[in-house]
Amino acid sequence: MVMEMGLFYCSFFKSFFMARQRGIIKLKGTISDITFYKTKDGYMAKEKSLIEADRIASDAAFLRTRENNQEFKAASKAGKVFRTALRGVIKNAADNRVISRLLQQFFEVLQADKTSVRGQRNVIDGEALLLNGFEFNIQSKLDTCFHAPYTTTIDRVAGSVTIHIPAFTPLAMVTAPAGATHFKIISAAAEIDFENAAFTNDTKDSGYLPLDNNATAVIDMALALTAASTHPLFALLGVAFYQEVNDVQYPLNNGSYNALSVVKVDA
Repeated sequence: MVMEMGLFYCSFFKSFFMARQRGIIKLKGTISDITFYKTKDGYMAKEKSLIEADRIASDAAFLRTRENNQEFKAASKAGKVFRTALRGVIKNAADNRVISRLLQQFFEVLQADKTSVRGQRNVIDGEALLLNGFEFNIQSKLDTCFHAPYTTTIDRVAGSVTIHIPAFTPLAMVTAPAGATHFKIISAAAEIDFENAAFTNDTKDSGYLPLDNNATAVIDMALALTAASTHPLFALLGVAFYQEVNDVQYPLNNGSYNALSVVKVDA
C-alpha cells in the first residue's frame, strides 16, 4: 500500500522533485537509468521507472495505483476544460506554473467527493468551491494590486453574473508596477459541464483607465450565462496594466504583472 501511494505521488509531483543539472556541460538523452532533458526551468534529470507499465495496468497488487491514476486523469481533464473555458482572460494573466497549480487544485476538489467509490471520485461530486480564490498569476495576486471594494453576484436562475465596483481613485486603490500609465479591470464568467467537457462563457472589461488621482465612474460588469443552468458557475476578476506611448496602449512587460482570480463559485 505504501509503495503504491509512493508511486502515485511521485508521478503526481514529479515536476517538483526533478534533479536540476549543474555545471558547464548540459546533458540530453538517457544514460543507464537516468534520463537528462531540457525544460523551461533549465536542464533536468530523472530516474527511469523500475516497474513495467503493463504490470501496473494489470497486477492486482497495483489496484490502488490504478485507482489513483484514474482520478489523476479526471482532475487533469477537468483542469483542461476549465482553462479552455477561460482561455481568453487566462492567457494574459497566468504564471508559468498555472497548469500544474490548477491541476493540484482540481485534484483536491475531486478528493472532496464523499459519495463516489475510490477511483471514481469526480469533480461534479467533489467540492468546486475549493476553486474560489484561485490565483492565476502567483507573482501578482489580485488583492495585492487591486484594493477597491467590489461585490460579485451570481444569479443562477437568470444566468447572470454581475460585478459591481463603486467609484475609486486609481492611485489610492491600485498598486501598479513601475512604468504603468493605464489599467483595465477584467471580468469573466463561465458555466462548465465537466462531465461532457462543454462550457459557455462571457467576458467584459472596463476599458483603459488612467492611473491618476481622478475618481473613476462606477463600474458594473454584467456577464451572461445559461439561465437555470445545473452546472458549476465561476466568476473571475482581474487587473491588466498598460503603458501608453504616442497614444498607443502596450501591455506592460507582456502581461507578467497582470492579476486574475476566481472571486466567486456557485457549485
